[in-house]
Amino acid sequence: MRPGIGIIGTGMVGQMCHLANFAANPACRVVAIADLRPDLAAAAAQKFDIARVYGTHRELLADSEVSAVVVVTKRRATGPIVLDALNSGRHVLSEKPMAYTAAQAVALAEAARRHNLVYSIGYMKRHDAGVARALAELARLRTDQSLGRIVGARGWCFGGSTGRSQDNFVMTGEVRPDGLELWQDSPDWMPGVMLPGYDNFLNVFSHIINLARYMLGSSPTVAESTIESSGAATVTLDFDGVACALQLANGSEGVWREGLSIAFERGALTIELPPPFAEQEAEVILDQQGQRTQLRRDTSWAFRRQADAFVADIVERRTPLASGAESVADIALAEAIWKRQVIA
Repeated sequence: MRPGIGIIGTGMVGQMCHLANFAANPACRVVAIADLRPDLAAAAAQKFDIARVYGTHRELLADSEVSAVVVVTKRRATGPIVLDALNSGRHVLSEKPMAYTAAQAVALAEAARRHNLVYSIGYMKRHDAGVARALAELARLRTDQSLGRIVGARGWCFGGSTGRSQDNFVMTGEVRPDGLELWQDSPDWMPGVMLPGYDNFLNVFSHIINLARYMLGSSPTVAESTIESSGAATVTLDFDGVACALQLANGSEGVWREGLSIAFERGALTIELPPPFAEQEAEVILDQQGQRTQLRRDTSWAFRRQADAFVADIVERRTPLASGAESVADIALAEAIWKRQVIA
């Protein structure tokens, strides 16, 4: 039976990256949407031909045809809504960040485990076809040792144009009303002045941290970190003796610049990520002793592949590429990185 999908949150990302992709998947049915903004919900329902529209997530969760939900709402409201959905027995795909503290994240992962549900976090870059190609190439290089051992890695995210297309969503001028339960947006030890930077760090920079973990190992430690007042950061993660230096800065102009490069004794494997909303995949470059080769690149979109994977995970009862349980580590790392600033 095809899963019945409910979309909670019909803003730009909810429509363009999730609603459009699930509506296009014949293996599922988008049966309902929910949004606190009635005009926006109605416009989205008309655009994507959705029959049932609810004003709150709790009303949507009362719909027996909804077997799974996608949560794309105000970040501080994500945790409470996901917890309600999991406790109601629904599978969940949640936008990141999944939570603001490791304790919150653990509570959500435990709820999914307790109810035996698929719980996926929206680190869509793990689903990028180029990233999948790079992961396979990395496995080969580790096995045949043709470039020697891994000696280090570096990652970067400097932002830029996100590549969004106005054609894929509709918006209204409504102000999002209050009324949602909001979880605490920082650990207890964090000074209030650091909150805006911490929120942005989790929302933007957690992607490249998550990707580094996907490629290099799931449980690094924080070796060094410096966070500037602008929110820019330099972080070094230690993957069992392999240092991965991350350069992170905010920017909204020019081309999108984000990627990960893994250095070997005699070459490197580099992933150059596309703008997050651009319907294209990452570019993968193999450098073998100075000879650069671009691996085959097709036109596909990580968000579409993520949506398709979530449906398949539900049907086949698979563990997601970025499960809630595995993604707790990203929140714990963010806490560790920022806590070093407070202690310093």
